[in-house]
Amino acid sequence: MKSPLQGLIAAPHTPFSPQGELAEAVIPRQAALLMHNGVSGAFICGTTGEGSSLTQAERRRVAEAWRAAADERLKVIVHVGHLCGAESADLARHAEQIGADAIAAIAPSFFRPPSVHELVAWCASVASAAPRTPFFYYHMPAMTGVHVPVADFIPEAEKRIPTFAGIKFTHEDLMDYGQSVALARDKYRMLFGRDEVLLSALALGADGAVGSTYNYAAPLYLRLIESFRAGRLDDARADQARSRAFIALLGPYGGFAAGKAIMKLIGVDCGPVRLPLRAMDDSTERALRAALDKVGFFEHCSRLP
Repeated sequence: MKSPLQGLIAAPHTPFSPQGELAEAVIPRQAALLMHNGVSGAFICGTTGEGSSLTQAERRRVAEAWRAAADERLKVIVHVGHLCGAESADLARHAEQIGADAIAAIAPSFFRPPSVHELVAWCASVASAAPRTPFFYYHMPAMTGVHVPVADFIPEAEKRIPTFAGIKFTHEDLMDYGQSVALARDKYRMLFGRDEVLLSALALGADGAVGSTYNYAAPLYLRLIESFRAGRLDDARADQARSRAFIALLGPYGGFAAGKAIMKLIGVDCGPVRLPLRAMDDSTERALRAALDKVGFFEHCSRLP
């Protein structure tokens, strides 16, 4: 199933109130920022969206809010992965009912599929609950511990998942990515998921990417892509270096909490992270802002008019 998804797809943060309750009233502002910045899609309830820290009811509410907030410029991809296959299928069914443009599922990470056969069978059972909606496998072995090569997954999925549309490839194994792009040919999308090395993926044939920093720095990456396609490799490398400079700050300043702090700094307050992640205090947020200023971050992000 050839999906129209391509270009930059943001992985939005799920907004919470200061008390940690879901704050879906913020979602229209998040969607407006993405559309203003030329982002083509929103990959919701994934890792950046703290999907595993949401209840099933909350995940449905988030999906409904994004579907209502996005117009034809912004595709909505609902992550439906769950440790329980039946719960994942229920989320897939709901996503199709509300008109999601695609669904995706990460591999289960407690009882892990021992081989590609079990992994594809699990994905097939989830995808079958949404038989009219394109399905993406979300490959992120750093979080799941499931190290099945995507180059092995694609031929099996092609045979067993009628709605198979491609991969969200969040891994550093560029050899597997390159082999998978060759296998996908013009039939499936290979959405790349490591913002800090996007240029490498473009050189291997990527035509789409999913990332958290596209929430606030999409103009930088769109310029990088334009430079690459025009053959201006020095310009593309310079923008990739700029992205690495601010991405390198995220971990020391709290990872996902730092990402939410950046959203607040550019005028879209998504609130704190949920436990077990650590929230950012005011002094750390001030230090993050100073560090971002030092690397010129605010010259390359965008705010709503």
